[in-house]
Order: sequence, then C-alpha cells, then structure tokens
Amino acid sequence: MLISPRHTFGIRLFGCSVQVGSSSAEALAAVEPWVFPALPRLADFAEEPEILAQVEPSGDRVRLSVHGKEVAAVATPLNPVLDLIRRLDEAVIPRVKGVCAVHAGCVLWQGRVLLLPGGSHAGKSSLVAELLRRGPSCFSDEYALVDVEGLVHPYPRPLLLRNGGEEQVPVLPQDFGVSAATAPAPLGWVLALEYRAGARLDVAPIQQSEAAMVLLRNTPHIWAENPQLPALFTRAAAGARCWAGVRGEAGEAADQILALIGA
Repeated sequence: MLISPRHTFGIRLFGCSVQVGSSSAEALAAVEPWVFPALPRLADFAEEPEILAQVEPSGDRVRLSVHGKEVAAVATPLNPVLDLIRRLDEAVIPRVKGVCAVHAGCVLWQGRVLLLPGGSHAGKSSLVAELLRRGPSCFSDEYALVDVEGLVHPYPRPLLLRNGGEEQVPVLPQDFGVSAATAPAPLGWVLALEYRAGARLDVAPIQQSEAAMVLLRNTPHIWAENPQLPALFTRAAAGARCWAGVRGEAGEAADQILALIGA
C-alpha cells in the first residue's frame, strides 16, 4: 500500500528523477547515506519523479516498495540498504538519458578510464576494490555509462562486496581512502578478463572493434530498441588499448593490471 511519506529526499541522475521517502525519519536516515551518495539531494521536483521508492518499518521488518508495489520485506530493522540499492539499479538504468550502460567495473587512472566488462558474479567488485586500494578513483563496480561522444561517466552508487561471504556489504570509495569520480573521462583501457583460481594475468591484445563487441555483449539495453549502440561503443573504444584473457585472485591481478596499463 502506498503511504504518503512525511520524510523524503530526491536525486537526479542523467535526467532520471528519484524520490525516496518514509513515514519514519529514522528509517530514511538509515538508508539515505547509501543512495547515490555523491549526488546532491533535492527537496522536490517540478514534475512527479520517475521513480518513487518508500522504506517503511513494519514490526520487526522493513518493507520496501517502488511505485506502491512491495518489492522486499527485510528482517533487519531499519536497514534495507542492499535491496534498495539493487532495486534502484533496476529502475534507474533503463531510464537514464544521453548515456548507455555497460555491465563493468571501472576506475579512473591517470585521467583515463580502465574498464573491466563482465556480468554478475564475474568478480568485478572484488577486482575494483583491490584497484582502489592502489590509488585509482572510483567510477563503479557495476555499470559504466557511455555518452554519444564516447566518454565514460561514473555510476555513483556504493560498491557491493562479498568480503569472503555470500551476503554482499555496501562499501563507499572513501573506505579505501580514495574519492568517487564525478566527471566523465575518455576510455583508456578495456580488459575482458575471465577469473580462474590460481591463474596469473595472461592476456592478449584485441582489436578495438572486438572490444566494442565485448561492450555490446555486456550492455543491459536491447539492441533493437537502441540502434545507436554499435556506433557509440565503437567510438568509445577507438582510443583505448584492449586485451582479453584470464586473471587470478583480485589482489595479485590488480598489481599485474596496473603494471600492464602503465607499461
């Protein structure tokens, strides 16, 4: 049931407006630091927001709804953070304007973006976390947003890390002592890596056209509805050095990757 929230905040991301509300100030305060934390908070919108999310305590559970439809009921009081982050990803990505998304981890290194395309459970988050420990700025552990000029924009939500367990934990870039990038940058490197336990980084150069196809295979957008995708990803990859291959554990791989792109 849609409850009129007394406490709200909003954000806008690439033309997509999001409002998060609750009848409980405490519940809203518990989730607010994790909702696209790098973006400014908006008190209201001139029009109705495209995405309306509500977080409502109910006994020993917290109920999360989007547009009045319940999408999760979390047993941890006042902390439905993971479900909210995931549901906002699902709602926001199809609605962003002027950019197209790629499933990828990405960091900013020496003014250019290092892009690590891959689907869910491909180890993107753990590899991005290890790279951040070595100094790059954070773009995302889940999506790269590419514009019509081929520039890559940050997707400013928390990282979701498993830290050796099954359940994910939200982590902010500053927890690694680095900043979250706030401006677009050109694509410098594409590494299409498959994880293999015990392996060392073993890659071979690929053509930029092959790298563009890798990006196409990892976009959540439907090609038939977005005919600009091949040209857009080809433009993004045109200035990048590109490889494909295998990597081992994230810590060792991060060192090897930074040595590779710095060579």
